[in-house]
Amino acid sequence: MKIDPIGIIHSPYKQVTGTPIQAAFSDDGEGTIEIFPRFKKGLKDLEGFSHIILIYHFHKSEGYSLLCRPFLDDVERGLFATRAPRRPNPIGLSIVRLNVIRDNILIVSSLDMLDETPLIDIKPYIPRFDSPETLKAGWFDKAFGKKENTLLADDRFIDKEKNNER
Repeated sequence: MKIDPIGIIHSPYKQVTGTPIQAAFSDDGEGTIEIFPRFKKGLKDLEGFSHIILIYHFHKSEGYSLLCRPFLDDVERGLFATRAPRRPNPIGLSIVRLNVIRDNILIVSSLDMLDETPLIDIKPYIPRFDSPETLKAGWFDKAFGKKENTLLADDRFIDKEKNNER
């Protein structure tokens, strides 16, 4: 499998700690997305959407564990029941607000990823397709709202042996 980035995400977040844990919790996450020139034609008609789905590479993430403690809980959970960044295939997905497109630059808000994150793909957010009626949200239903200050990343996914942020 070969995946080529289509652009680079420029966000205000330079390190993991303090980055919003999800786009929905990003109040200060304004930034830009630089689409590489060879992909610029693909932006045609995107300006008609208020929100877009970004698919990106967790470029600072290394390794994974099939069990982890997600940001909003202290209980160890199965990796695939979380949105933890350390994954077998470190791919992230966020829904962000598309403010304006200028040439090959998208100005967006609600970013929740690190600066210089490689962008893999963009898809338009379409509520009728992307927002099904949710009947249950697993462990999250009980965990959300339990703790204060849980909407920003802490150091739980930093490689402590290397003592640097990933």
